[in-house]
Amino acid sequence: MSQNEVRRPTVGMSMVPIVLALAIFIIGIGVLKFQAELMLIFAGVVFAIFAGLYGHKWEKIITVMGEKIKTALPAILILFSIGLLIGTWMISGTIPFFVYYGLEIIDPAYLYVLAFLVTAIVSTCTGTSWGAAGTIGVALMSIAQTMDLSLAVTAGAVVSGAYFGDKLSPLSDTTNMSSLAAGSNLYEHIKHMLYTSVPSSIVAIIVFYFVGLQIDSSPGQLNSIDEMLTGINELFVLNPVVLLPAVIVITGSLMKKNPLIVLFCSAITAMLIALFFQSASVANLFTAAVEGFNIEMLAVSPDLISEDIQELLNRGGLYSMYNATFFVFCAFFFASALEVSQALNVILEKVITYLKSIGSVIFASLITGFAVINCTSNALVTYFLINDIYGDVYKKRNLHPTNLSRSMEDSVTITEALMPWTVSGVFMATTLGVGNFEFLPWAIFNLGGIVFSALYGFLAPYTNGFGIRKLDEDVKEGETNQEAM
Repeated sequence: MSQNEVRRPTVGMSMVPIVLALAIFIIGIGVLKFQAELMLIFAGVVFAIFAGLYGHKWEKIITVMGEKIKTALPAILILFSIGLLIGTWMISGTIPFFVYYGLEIIDPAYLYVLAFLVTAIVSTCTGTSWGAAGTIGVALMSIAQTMDLSLAVTAGAVVSGAYFGDKLSPLSDTTNMSSLAAGSNLYEHIKHMLYTSVPSSIVAIIVFYFVGLQIDSSPGQLNSIDEMLTGINELFVLNPVVLLPAVIVITGSLMKKNPLIVLFCSAITAMLIALFFQSASVANLFTAAVEGFNIEMLAVSPDLISEDIQELLNRGGLYSMYNATFFVFCAFFFASALEVSQALNVILEKVITYLKSIGSVIFASLITGFAVINCTSNALVTYFLINDIYGDVYKKRNLHPTNLSRSMEDSVTITEALMPWTVSGVFMATTLGVGNFEFLPWAIFNLGGIVFSALYGFLAPYTNGFGIRKLDEDVKEGETNQEAM
């Protein structure tokens, strides 16, 4: 046997790098709080060495990594565009407008539940979790910061609402691609997801409502809100015109226009509004877009504005997304080394042989989806991989493809943002300013999907298959339609 011949690892040997990588993530990131970028590189090196021992060349890993970056390039560009958007929306007064009237209208006790509902509406209308979190989500985080409320709970509510629409909107790319990968009809797929989305939403609303009721508005908190209102009113001209950039984003999404073009047009519009309404100079417009907004750009002395207001408003810009982009490259190195090593594939193929019941099949596909999206950080690749692994298994258990497409959404689409080493996870943490593990317990909707999906599977023998669609249901429906003719 040639030393360079590619060999397939055994199940036992495949467990070695998997366990080592998990130890690096759990101990390095979770316990010791080391930088996740370096931990990803270390875990990637583990799989690269393992791949090399089985005959794979380093060039193969680099090639796979290049392919992943090419596939993810639109997402990376959107990542930068959101940074551009936040900077320009700040200097134009768009985000301050939302913050100002949000502070005037919203009762602190209901902010968490409103954060979930508002972002859910926006994401459903636009079909994008990133767009909802990067626009209205940022404003809601600013409101929570001013009201001295929990940023972790608010971020969890924003993420929950953002992924409600990303999961259920017919405009969402993940909704379309997951149904396509599993071979299910789009609208049947959306209808079937209501079984897990509705109870997850109800639980989220109840939790956010009762957590909000525990908030005690102190006099100091109210004074902080008054100070913020006064400061924003002095800094910006607040009129309905500043909402135009937000209208462009929503309209462009509804019309299914290219998101990069929509975001760029919105940013340009925001810059023009800042030029004519906020008296910002052309130089400061470009500085806000690239380096982020600073109140000094509005010809106001920082000494006259409180540090709290400066901390709230001074943000955004292309540069703010540089660290997130570097994180993406580290994640793709890890994912490429894992893919080339074939360690995860070998283990999954073995697991499938033990799946006998409906509950075990669905649960295994959920866990696999969660594991693969955290390893590849590419939903599209994950959808087709899960279908390749479990498509025939679902059919053998008389399970309709909508069950598989729902499992994909519940384990892939809405969980990707929870881990700090995925592209969506990096985006949410960077944009909202809260660490993934901080908002993870409060991302109720995201956690609920995988829980309810698994419950329907395990309880199927006792509930007459409630929430589970069978393949033979299509046959019965067809026979009924023929008899009616």
